[in-house]
Amino acid sequence: MSVAIAPTPDPLEHREGRPRRLFRELERPGQIVSNLTPNWFASIMGTGIVAVAAASLPVQFPGLRTGATVVWAIAAVLLVALTIATGLHWLRSRDVAARHHLNPVISHFYGAPPMASLTVGAGTLLLGRDWIGLPAAVTVDWVLWTVGTIGGLVTAVLVPYLAFTRHENGPDSAFGGWLMPIVPPMVSASTGALLLPYAPAGQVRATLLWGCCACFGLSLITSLVVITLIWNRLVRHSIGSAGMVPTLWIVLGPVGQSITAVNLLASNAPTAVDADTARALMSVALVYGFAMLGFALLWTALALAVTVRTARQHLPFSLTWWSFTFPVGTCVTGLNGLALHSGLTAVSGLAVVYYTGLVAAWITVAIRTFHGSVIRGNLLAPPQST
Repeated sequence: MSVAIAPTPDPLEHREGRPRRLFRELERPGQIVSNLTPNWFASIMGTGIVAVAAASLPVQFPGLRTGATVVWAIAAVLLVALTIATGLHWLRSRDVAARHHLNPVISHFYGAPPMASLTVGAGTLLLGRDWIGLPAAVTVDWVLWTVGTIGGLVTAVLVPYLAFTRHENGPDSAFGGWLMPIVPPMVSASTGALLLPYAPAGQVRATLLWGCCACFGLSLITSLVVITLIWNRLVRHSIGSAGMVPTLWIVLGPVGQSITAVNLLASNAPTAVDADTARALMSVALVYGFAMLGFALLWTALALAVTVRTARQHLPFSLTWWSFTFPVGTCVTGLNGLALHSGLTAVSGLAVVYYTGLVAAWITVAIRTFHGSVIRGNLLAPPQST
């Protein structure tokens, strides 16, 4: 669902020779990882969701699954690369890395690494099995789900605790990034549902099902609280800086992911509970899913209107643009589940519309990120002295 905050643009970066100097600085490995923050894992989330959403899209066509599997592979490679880079960041720039949790903005993005792990794991089970086989895919997904779930539960407790006790937040501080550390348990609920058929039957499978439901509740209630704070900030303190406007889209993350979770849990519940309970869960999935879909459509319209308005004035590129990807992708996966269970053509069409927007956003942001990090080097450059 992530987003990321880029270093403040240097007013000299467009002068002749500046990009080349930055690129030379980044040739030293220590410089490449010196400014690496956890929000970079948003790129993995945004890439992985493109693949995961395609796997269950109501409208399938030749080449879609193959293309989605390639995108999953890219996300998997990025996960490995960024994990290694993060380790190097802690080794080479420990004084910087050890202060991230005290930053009232960056700390919230510690929710990105767990969600990146969970997204790649789900893609492995849904798509990667075509290349590595089902047994290996299940094993990889179990590992990534376990790591992501534990990490997500830690961020859901630790980051709010720090916000309550250590961070200084003003009346206008609430923004979409506040959702990042509390949404991972919702992603665990969705991806855990996919693992239900592969869990040992009996107590283990039932425990996984109801544990996923508990994760769903944990994330849903806290997300509703934060979304209320964001709405209050927008009404009382205006939209804020242009660079933070993309983070409005993060609100769609818990909304779309919750629809996804209830539908996946309902789909796989018959493997863990009796028929009556499974039917009840399916009813809940449909009623809750369509009710929450109404809010998703409302927020999409509001976020789109604000984004277009800001873009007409000036919307500078930064890593916050990854907010246009994962949250929208969760709406696609939620719509995919509703289309499957309701059989409504209108919902299938809406899923395709959202997926088209997701792909367009991903291509745009991926190209801009590649250009900023590899070609110009300014996204990875350490803060410049003044």
